[in-house]
Amino acid sequence: MTDAKRPGAAVAALSVGTLLNPLNSSMIAVALVSLQHSFRVDIATVTWVITSFYLASAAGQPLMGRFADRFGPRRLFLFGMLVVVVACALTPFASSFFAVCAGRVALAVGTATAFPSAIAMLRSITAGSAAAGSRTATPRLLGRIQIANTSGAAIGPVLGGVLVTFLGWQAIFWVNVPIAFLAFAGVWLFAPRDPERVRAPLRQVVAESDIPGIVAFVTALATMLVFLLDLRPQPLWWLLPVSIAAAALFVWRELRTAHPFLDLRLLAANRRLLMVYLCFAIFNIVYYSAFFGLPQFLQEHGGYSAGITGLLMFPLAAVTIVATPFAARAIERVGVRTTLLWGASALIVGAGLLAVGAATTAPVVVLVLTAVLGVPYCVVSIAMNQALYAAARPQDAGVAAGIFQTARYVGAIVATTMLGLLFTGGTTASTWLAAVSVATALAVVHLALLVFVRPRRTKELPGDTPPATP
Repeated sequence: MTDAKRPGAAVAALSVGTLLNPLNSSMIAVALVSLQHSFRVDIATVTWVITSFYLASAAGQPLMGRFADRFGPRRLFLFGMLVVVVACALTPFASSFFAVCAGRVALAVGTATAFPSAIAMLRSITAGSAAAGSRTATPRLLGRIQIANTSGAAIGPVLGGVLVTFLGWQAIFWVNVPIAFLAFAGVWLFAPRDPERVRAPLRQVVAESDIPGIVAFVTALATMLVFLLDLRPQPLWWLLPVSIAAAALFVWRELRTAHPFLDLRLLAANRRLLMVYLCFAIFNIVYYSAFFGLPQFLQEHGGYSAGITGLLMFPLAAVTIVATPFAARAIERVGVRTTLLWGASALIVGAGLLAVGAATTAPVVVLVLTAVLGVPYCVVSIAMNQALYAAARPQDAGVAAGIFQTARYVGAIVATTMLGLLFTGGTTASTWLAAVSVATALAVVHLALLVFVRPRRTKELPGDTPPATP
């Protein structure tokens, strides 16, 4: 039953569900060698357990968001947790590497329901708590979800290492079962129920779900992401025209159908939301340039082992977790825009200071650098989440949150591609300085967009709520 008096319990359950996606995106890294030996595949093949999850998550987030808007976020969240339970209970018994990848895709789809559903449910949770006489500020609830996302990515390698060492690669799937069950039970008990929806024949539901638009969207995004991921050593050039053609078909379809998967006209009219996506994508290019590039630089140039490198990177996540509640309170006191400007300015400082690594990779220096970078990461992340929440129409909250997550994945993939191109000749002090220079320049662009570009909507749209400018 719904308990409107306990919004904290509902958000806690949603947070448990949202940590599953980042947890599984990072935990798998320590299982690659074990999987390679178990299925006798080469290193290029075994990395598909990461790539398949990445692609399914990037394409699945907006899709799951639209389903949350259409069928109800609580229903979709519960369904997603059941998918996680089934996928993670069965995949450890897979007899082929292909089956393991299929299990990872199912896991990605299941976990992709969590964040869009959580964002879509926040309004009803805060409304229910207000009606019960309790006032819980939205930035604080978003902060809790942000902490869960950060914690999942941070503890993934550590938890995965323990599980693989003592129980084998199968354990990184099994561990998701109790976590998903806990999230399911919490949302079932405490999250507000979805509004009753009008029953419709299956034929009508299929017709209104815009299957052709969904297929074109997933094809365009997946082929573009694979193209970017495989720029080295030999680009798959044939994917580029396929992606462009699928994107053109998607736009044509969405502008003509009466029930679009993604209403491009309304999205184009909400330019503040588009600015949120653009700024968030650029921010993630900067962040993942450090998150992926610094460990590689420390291992290949600094001579650190993988374990020590992980410990040196930990302050980034630790500072993020500790500072996020303070960032949430800052949003309440000074507003989203001012908080974003502070965070974006700190991002320039944090990115620029990474250049110190070219002179020294002493442990104390690296610990300070990663800790400093954690501050803008938590501030910008939670402020962007709040800007998304305020800019999106309530009835589009799910798909808006899904596209937001896709912007994160696109930023990560662009950062990976950029690092691959810059480090082609080796990870040296000079190539690291080049990577830092690009990241710092992008951080400056990020701040400039926030300062100088303040788009207005072309018109007010039905069901709009006053948005926050990022």
